[in-house]
Amino acid sequence: MSESAVQIIARGSRKLAEAAADRIDADVLLEGATYSILEEDEAKDVWRIDGFPTTSSEADGMARILRNGGLEVVVEDLMDADWIAMSLSGLPPVRAGRFFVYGAHDRGKVPSDTVNLRIEAGAAFGTGHHGTTVGCLEAFDEVLAAGSPGRVLDVGTGTGVLGIAASVTGTPVVVGTDIDEPSVRIAAENAEINGAAITVVEDGDLSHAEVTRHAPYDLVFANILAAPLIHLSAPIHRVLRPDGHAILSGLLRSQEDEVATAYTALGFTVERVIHHDAWSALLLRRG
Repeated sequence: MSESAVQIIARGSRKLAEAAADRIDADVLLEGATYSILEEDEAKDVWRIDGFPTTSSEADGMARILRNGGLEVVVEDLMDADWIAMSLSGLPPVRAGRFFVYGAHDRGKVPSDTVNLRIEAGAAFGTGHHGTTVGCLEAFDEVLAAGSPGRVLDVGTGTGVLGIAASVTGTPVVVGTDIDEPSVRIAAENAEINGAAITVVEDGDLSHAEVTRHAPYDLVFANILAAPLIHLSAPIHRVLRPDGHAILSGLLRSQEDEVATAYTALGFTVERVIHHDAWSALLLRRG
């Protein structure tokens, strides 16, 4: 981006942090905003939100919401460098069920008894370190106990990590979608790195011909945000076979009931809820 990059750091109680994150998700002007939320000090009930705005208006909007929510906010300038790559280089690899997710900087740490996924983020979301992605991989690990699904759809694929996990564990047909063109490219590049057979298309409502021609799917991943998860409940129901699974994430614990209600109203049942920090992942089965 042409503007100076900044990082916004906000701290407060879990209640305040989750409420502020809800307001960020609900603000249409911050629809593409990237942030993380995690517990920093359990004993003192200190939670932390890290925001990475891409424009000055996005930075102002995010900082305003966080301050108005009663959080202590610090805005720090980032060096004029590839700060995404620099921050990723300091992240340790992640274990989630049978899966081991790592970047190029950790190639020497790959175990021999795991399903190894090398994921390079670039400008896309989903390195595998985020609590939502870990929750999805853990839920998928449970699905795999009954065998590899035949057809998988990965909605909002980001880096492609979830679709790649499906492909390398035996799913013959994997389709990924994203509304962001760079994510489509990055997901395809990561698929090639991992020797995964995935078709990735730019699509926002599951109407793309490549999506519909492979339906019905045995499993649908959707690691996006609460509002689009609710909006896409009917399209996901439509492309998923009866008795198939949906793994949903990108939602806060405080948004769990609202999202689950949208799907149970269509006949889904909630089989498991997985929590990591303030984030939830839902494992559903279509009735």
